[in-house]
Amino acid sequence: MSEQDPDAELVARVGRSDPAAARELVARKLPRVIALAQRMLGDRMEAEDVAQETFVRAWKQAPHWREGEARFDTWLHRVALNLCYDRLRARRELPSTDDAECATGLAGGIEEANEPGLEAKLEAREEGARVRAALAALPVRQREALVLGYYQELSNIEAAGLMGITVEALESLLSRARRNMRALLFEGAHGNPKEKANRR
Repeated sequence: MSEQDPDAELVARVGRSDPAAARELVARKLPRVIALAQRMLGDRMEAEDVAQETFVRAWKQAPHWREGEARFDTWLHRVALNLCYDRLRARRELPSTDDAECATGLAGGIEEANEPGLEAKLEAREEGARVRAALAALPVRQREALVLGYYQELSNIEAAGLMGITVEALESLLSRARRNMRALLFEGAHGNPKEKANRR
């Protein structure tokens, strides 16, 4: 691997049971792992459980980690995604779109830092709920592609590698995901938005 893994030294310290390194790794990675899991599962408590299990596996893996085989961040994402898929399979259904407050999405940080008025806050909250519901209603693979590319800010190559597909297949998923998001946001006010997404 030509590019040096920015986490390699920290992971090596974790592998040597360095408590300061373990705290630093959690501080560096936990917010993104929780965000990934919450967007995939639509539930904060489940996301925290997934994050905890992800880091338990990271601690076990750290003493055996060999730089160059894969970036640690990529491996961590894959572990978190696999745990999310385990939970989705156990549910045998996609996350419900009825409880938008339990999901996260594109408008998570929509409120302005300059403290808008109450009406603006309510509008922002309503828009955020619509976006979160639309994200939760996407087919799982489309949601995964969108979460990895948009929220986790992975390159198409990295996201495709995590999903085990070609870049072309990823781009096709992203295209369908964006199209479905638009349909769900602008046409999904009536009827069943999940059915609209699954038809595409």
